[in-house]
Amino acid sequence: MRDHLAGLWDDEDFVCWYPRDGRPGLSPAQLATVCVLQFLLNLSDRQAAEAVRCRIDFEYALAMELDDPGFHHSVLTDFRDRLSQDDRADQLLSLALDRMRQAGLVKERGRQRTDSTQVLAAARELTRLELVLEAVRAALEEAAGRAPEILDELVDAEWAVRYGRPVRLPSQPSHPVTRLKQAATDARRLLERLPSHQRGPRAEVLRQIMVQNFLLDARGTLRARTEKDGQPKGALRIVSPYDREARRAIRGNTRWSGYLVRVTETCDADTHVNLITDISTTTPTRDTEALPGIHHRLRHRQLLPGQHLIDGGYVSIALLDHSARDHQVQLIGPVKASGAWQRKEQTGFTRDDFTIDFDRRQVTCPNGQTSRNWIEAPAMAPYTAARFHHTQCNPCPDRSACTRGTSARTVNFLPRHLHELQARNRTVSRTAGGNGSTPPGPESKAPSANSSTATRPPPQPLPRPPQNPRPARADRHRHQHRAPLFTRTQPCLQSQTSHGLPEVPRLPQPELGKLVAARQVTRQPKIPDRVAHCLPCPRRQGGVVSQLSQGKSKKEW
Repeated sequence: MRDHLAGLWDDEDFVCWYPRDGRPGLSPAQLATVCVLQFLLNLSDRQAAEAVRCRIDFEYALAMELDDPGFHHSVLTDFRDRLSQDDRADQLLSLALDRMRQAGLVKERGRQRTDSTQVLAAARELTRLELVLEAVRAALEEAAGRAPEILDELVDAEWAVRYGRPVRLPSQPSHPVTRLKQAATDARRLLERLPSHQRGPRAEVLRQIMVQNFLLDARGTLRARTEKDGQPKGALRIVSPYDREARRAIRGNTRWSGYLVRVTETCDADTHVNLITDISTTTPTRDTEALPGIHHRLRHRQLLPGQHLIDGGYVSIALLDHSARDHQVQLIGPVKASGAWQRKEQTGFTRDDFTIDFDRRQVTCPNGQTSRNWIEAPAMAPYTAARFHHTQCNPCPDRSACTRGTSARTVNFLPRHLHELQARNRTVSRTAGGNGSTPPGPESKAPSANSSTATRPPPQPLPRPPQNPRPARADRHRHQHRAPLFTRTQPCLQSQTSHGLPEVPRLPQPELGKLVAARQVTRQPKIPDRVAHCLPCPRRQGGVVSQLSQGKSKKEW
């Protein structure tokens, strides 16, 4: 980073993060680099601050003076809190990518790929009873700190027994229905006494949990919601009063409560370094909903790919058309197969077995019958329907397997340009073995023995969602995005150091040997963290700190 990029960031890049007045702060570019190295080496805040003071490779990467005393470890926590505001994490990644693009490590209109993995929320699994009890307790704790007079004549000894400590219930608690009704009644009384302008975040979460889990009938009685009453599904239901954005999700056989992290990286065949170009942390939503946002951010960074490799969850016919028309991006991935019962049961004729003539506005079935009705109703858009008459289907020997009890067959299909795009995608998927990649041709021959890429292994796929994903480092959505950003920067740095970087003009740097020799002479004694706040004192050059550190006890400090 130091030799070829002169660092990933400059202090001028962080001007808008800090106020104009106040005391001077530490270099934000150095703090950001320390955070990346901290995640790369899996160091705690204390270990990272100690490495800045003692390790010469850290000082060389940060362009620090050899006698620089470093900083207190609590500065890293303050910097990460500052980083979690607004969209600063994405801005940090964009600045680093700009520096890498100037060095020739990444280019626009290349080849990129996207995949996702899950992040567990820092919250334990709660049943409905535990969720309501804990939400009431959290709202009471918040109200006691904001406006304790509201709780007068409300909280008594029974409330103290029910909500005096965190809820821990066995797998089969006693009287669960009665306790759930009692908790709902207490929550209703508490929300009625809390004015809307005095409700904090946890009181608002309690209100949402009550709406999702209880129903107020015509007699004014609260009762638990069921699926018939419109109980929200897991993707919309709050799972913890302390993390309102976390949601339940199911992917195959994996179930978790938390978030999804989507990572996009370069995978060009003519480069040895795969760089992360986009990271997004969202609630567990459909992959097709996330793809437009990924393209928007890549366009803002001027890093749109020419070919985008994705799996079937990200692909739809509409996205294939929009990506090619709006961003000139070719999506490479298999379109989801038709969900008709004929395909599932492997019987009858599927939509692909019918021949569609858009010029004559007719559809021909495999037995030679031609449709009589061509319907383009606005309510069915963008689909078009072609219907056969019952006099055509009744004599057909395949009627029972084709219509499944209806009088005649109806075929639904997309408009012409989307239908042809879908047919090409499925043809390519079948030719490439079902993975949606480009079929082999004269341009995709194997490299020769003397080629520079002959011995290079193919790009490794992005990590698939593990069965036991790593828990999140924080319990808020705005903090969740920091860990993936710093963690996903590690493969970039490791790929650069293992494969080497292209030759670019290097800035004048002191030789490492001279630094080592000078370090052996000018090594400073280690100063306790307790007096680290005294280091910026202007009198430290005269040896005040080193003199004070002799013979002083902790009480005197």
